[in-house]
Parts: sequence; structure tokens; C-alpha cells
Amino acid sequence: MLNQCFNPECRKPLHYLRDGRVFVFGVHESSDGEHDGESRLEHYWLCGACALQFGLAQQEDGIHLVHRRPRPQSADAEPEEPQALAS
Repeated sequence: MLNQCFNPECRKPLHYLRDGRVFVFGVHESSDGEHDGESRLEHYWLCGACALQFGLAQQEDGIHLVHRRPRPQSADAEPEEPQALAS
């Protein structure tokens, strides 16, 4: 169950959803390693302070904390993809 900030260096307890950001990812489970198993949604939360600096990304090996890049100042600039943190 979702009860604290996903950032391992923070782990602020979740009391209210109005502070921070919730991320939802689809997870596929199977007992034999195939992707034909059961699907479900998992919810993750970053507190307000962490959500300003980080986002979450789903990769093959799980959910990862990623740095958010500042938004471009001009309307013509292309947004950049988040960068994964080194583990």
C-alpha cells in the first residue's frame, strides 16, 4: 500500500494526497515468467518537495526515481526526456 514517499532518501509519510504527486504504473504478473499473467495497477507517491525535483519512470527492471529537467523557457523548444539516476 502507498504510505510514504518513494524517494529512499526522504520516505516522508503520506497523510494527504493534496501534497505531492501520485504515479500509476501497470504491472504484469505471471508465475512462469511469461507476460500472459494477471495485470494490475500499482500506485507510487512523491511528496511535494521530491516531486519538484524528481519523477518516476517504469523500466524493465522496475520503477526508478528520475531527475526532472527544467522546462524550456521558449515555446519553440522541445521538452527533454527525464534522466534516470545512477543506482
